[in-house]
Amino acid sequence: MPLSLKINFNSNNERHTFNLHLIYSVLDGIILGVLALNEYVLIKALKGTSYQIGILFQFTVVVLLASIPLTELMKRTVNKVRTLRIAAVITRAPLILLLFFPKTIAGHSNILFYQITFLGIFLFYYSVNPIIMPTINGFLKTNYKHENFSKLYSYVTTINKIVMLSATFVFGILLDKHADAYTYIYPILAILGIVSIFILTKIKYKPEINYAKRRTILKALKDIRINMLHIIKTNKPFRDFEIGFMFYGLAWLITIAVIALFLEYQMKLSYSGIAFYKNFYNTVSIILTPFFGKLLGKINPRVFAAYTFSTLLIYIIFMGLSEYFPYYFEFAEIKIYYTLLVSFLAYGVFGAMMGLLWYIGSAYFSKDEDVADYQAIHLSLTGFRGAFAPLIGIFFYELIGYTGVYIIGIIFLILSIAFLIISVRKHP
Repeated sequence: MPLSLKINFNSNNERHTFNLHLIYSVLDGIILGVLALNEYVLIKALKGTSYQIGILFQFTVVVLLASIPLTELMKRTVNKVRTLRIAAVITRAPLILLLFFPKTIAGHSNILFYQITFLGIFLFYYSVNPIIMPTINGFLKTNYKHENFSKLYSYVTTINKIVMLSATFVFGILLDKHADAYTYIYPILAILGIVSIFILTKIKYKPEINYAKRRTILKALKDIRINMLHIIKTNKPFRDFEIGFMFYGLAWLITIAVIALFLEYQMKLSYSGIAFYKNFYNTVSIILTPFFGKLLGKINPRVFAAYTFSTLLIYIIFMGLSEYFPYYFEFAEIKIYYTLLVSFLAYGVFGAMMGLLWYIGSAYFSKDEDVADYQAIHLSLTGFRGAFAPLIGIFFYELIGYTGVYIIGIIFLILSIAFLIISVRKHP
């Protein structure tokens, strides 16, 4: 690979690992880029109801509730390569079923069947996420030298993002021209998803000896629960950090499905228009991530979180204003609303900050040996609120409309920001 020639590798094994990681990330970028329009395929092509949209978003988060037991099981799995490959086949192969979906779903007598099948396919798809990413990191950490890990990971991640943006843009244009394109593009994703995992698992991997195997799985999970409760009770700054995150998470999850409906039914965006705004905020996020990476290491993570949630607050405010100030200009047949530009600019800043805060924010409150336990608490609480918040958002949307839901989200964010600021003063 031409890119690998510009990098000083410590060994041929590290070079080989990087090349496999890069190929995996390119394929993964294509998949992520196409699925970025997933909720709009359900809305536009499959005529999904508001509650079905909420359920789709719910699936992406609620699976995190299983992260702790699944992680514990993976620790006890000796043949991780075989397990990952089986998981890839089981969870990606159902996408092939979309080949049998009708070209036009509107007015079809079995429309509910296809909608439920679509949701079921993606429940399978997202269910394996809690074990894929931690296991992938294990593959990489054992083959990248410590001094090269962050550098090589950042190179691959950047390429992944560029491929993702390109895939979203191309898929959006394709859907505008052929509304049924998802019926043959998603099955291709099934193949890419399986192939990508098989390629990644060609990386040499020697699992560490896990002495936790001496405990039964139930005893291990009980010990984890006791340890989690102990952390929450004794580490007050971390507890407050997670409470602030809970308020933010409710705001984000209550509004996320409603915003998808808003962009479709109120702003009447085409697939290309949606792809434009998604790529806009992702580009902003990619550009700003290195800056915020340096900032996070210099300030209290609770203060950083308050700043992060403030950008989401701006995003929701200007999203709401778009209904009352629907002024736009057209470029390449895409409606570019002035208020949406500001909204997604703020969302791009939020994405850059949250991308860091989500993965490493909790680590600032723990000792090195306890990082996994703290992240487990963080993921579990995310799964907990994901189990109900998206559907609550849809309930209030049907009760009080878009603006009412946005106001609820704004209130939760203000509570989160205020709570974190008070926490910093009370528990420095």
